[in-house]
Amino acid sequence: MLWFGPFPRKTPTFPTRDEFVRYLESYVSKHDLRVRCGVKVDRIDRAADGWRLATSAGDRTVRKVLVATGQDRAPVLPDWPERSRFPGRLLHSAEYRNPREFRGSDVLVVGSGCSGMDIAGDLIQGGASRVRLAVRARPHIMLRTSVWGPNDLLAAALQRIPPPIADSIDEFIRRRTVGDLAPWGLELPEEGTFTALRRDDSQPTIIDPDVAEAIKSGRIEIVAGVSSVGADGVQLDDGTTMRPDAIIAATGFRTGLEPLVGHLGVLDDQGMPRYEPGIAAGLYFLGYGKGTGVIGPRASRETRHLCRELADAKGSRDRQPVASLGGPRPAAQPPSARRFHPVGGGGALSMALASSVPLSLPMTGLSHDSSCPASGSANW
Repeated sequence: MLWFGPFPRKTPTFPTRDEFVRYLESYVSKHDLRVRCGVKVDRIDRAADGWRLATSAGDRTVRKVLVATGQDRAPVLPDWPERSRFPGRLLHSAEYRNPREFRGSDVLVVGSGCSGMDIAGDLIQGGASRVRLAVRARPHIMLRTSVWGPNDLLAAALQRIPPPIADSIDEFIRRRTVGDLAPWGLELPEEGTFTALRRDDSQPTIIDPDVAEAIKSGRIEIVAGVSSVGADGVQLDDGTTMRPDAIIAATGFRTGLEPLVGHLGVLDDQGMPRYEPGIAAGLYFLGYGKGTGVIGPRASRETRHLCRELADAKGSRDRQPVASLGGPRPAAQPPSARRFHPVGGGGALSMALASSVPLSLPMTGLSHDSSCPASGSANW
């Protein structure tokens, strides 16, 4: 939940999309926040007195910009050269809405992450005639909830202890909740969940018990990864060919920040913000830190850090002129010190929240019918 705004009583542990949207709308109303909707920001450029935003409502110059469009905004489809010739329906998981349109259909879900597992389970419950899940990289599996409550609370705690110990605890719990899925084609990686997370931010796949049971009962069939898609159907890595009615590619997202700020030299090769002081004074990024577990506390830490940066910058401006955007770069901090360090510094006269989709509440991907719609799509 957000600062100064608890969810209403009797809200479930995992709110639905509509419940979360209502919460955001009531938060804005309760605190009389000025949120301008329906303005699309296409590009951010340096200006002599700050930053120039090219928007659907015209150009606007501001002293500071906060980019908070999220890590998972731009859907990524695999480079299957002949995919346009596939005779069935091919869509990304971002386009998936509900299982009704796939009732009675043979569906191949590509990808063993959270979205792929959730969609496969949803399709089974919604009446799809056959559901297969194409898996190339073996996922770490974690149940969404257990007898201890939401497992993201447990994951957050386990990240604070040495990875080998956390891996042992995680394995113990998984064996007694999920069980061994190897007989059904879903073998676990040899490396532990928290060792992989610490090394390369490899996120576990969160599933519900009914998905695990559907795999064990054969209602969700695990197959090899997809090597090609074309007019003749789908070719798997093991040489198998199939002709599903539909393919749902749960194949991930990118930040999609390149059109917005890619020309400013503030992104790395993966399209993630480079957290280095002095790259671009007055340009901040929020919500791109690594980690798994409870979103709220992590977001609060990042937000508090950002607020301190803005307050320090404002105090600095009250005492001295704004620093030049092209000035020398301060010495780089060690990674541990700059993990959540926002890009920038400088003075604060005005500020804008930048999004390459129509601006809304500071959460992209919540498409709903209201007077303040948000564009894009996210998997919740």
